[in-house]
Amino acid sequence: MDDLQSEHAALKEAYDKLKRRQARNERAHFARGLMQGILSMLEPGDVVFDCGANVGDVTAPLAATGATVHAFEPDPYAFDQLSKRVAGMENVILHNVAVGVTAGSVQLMRAANFDDNPKGGSVKSTVIPGGRNINEAAGATIDVQMIALPEMIRAEAAKAGGRIAFLKMDIEGAELDLLEHMQAENLFDLVGLTVAETHENKFRDLRPRFAALREAVAEHHPVTRVNLDWI
Repeated sequence: MDDLQSEHAALKEAYDKLKRRQARNERAHFARGLMQGILSMLEPGDVVFDCGANVGDVTAPLAATGATVHAFEPDPYAFDQLSKRVAGMENVILHNVAVGVTAGSVQLMRAANFDDNPKGGSVKSTVIPGGRNINEAAGATIDVQMIALPEMIRAEAAKAGGRIAFLKMDIEGAELDLLEHMQAENLFDLVGLTVAETHENKFRDLRPRFAALREAVAEHHPVTRVNLDWI
């Protein structure tokens, strides 16, 4: 009986893993399709924000449309790679900072395996403590500056005729405070399309807040205006 129960548990675990992988693949396919649609509609004069630009996989194609791209990346390694990738693109404005609700100085924490794989590890860098597989040891964190993104959204929207065209947010947990604030302050109305990857799986203690955020956003905004399933 114990062997049958163990086999059943193993099969269920394998099945659940396949379901999660399938769901992630579906999200990835959707995001790629959505990205193509975004690129086809952007043009010179549009203003876009890439929050969590990392090494520029989204920044570079956004910039190729001729739109003005504000790219935000706090991790020194990723920012160096990003800077090299978009060198010569005069329509890209680089910001070596984290983004948050308010400005200040924060601690950036990297993935536990960052030293072994800087490129792969840099996508996991976060300013939110408590993340899965993150090195929070004393001496391992990096002091970085954070800018107040809501203020910048308002300022750039005003200069762009009332709305920025596109906002992408992949900031490893820091999106929760920002998205809650944007919802409360009606800042989504200043953005043509907002997409964000949420990180419930990385921050178990924050899952109830993420669930409440999703419910509130879905109630007030169609997925064509605010999409929280970016990947």
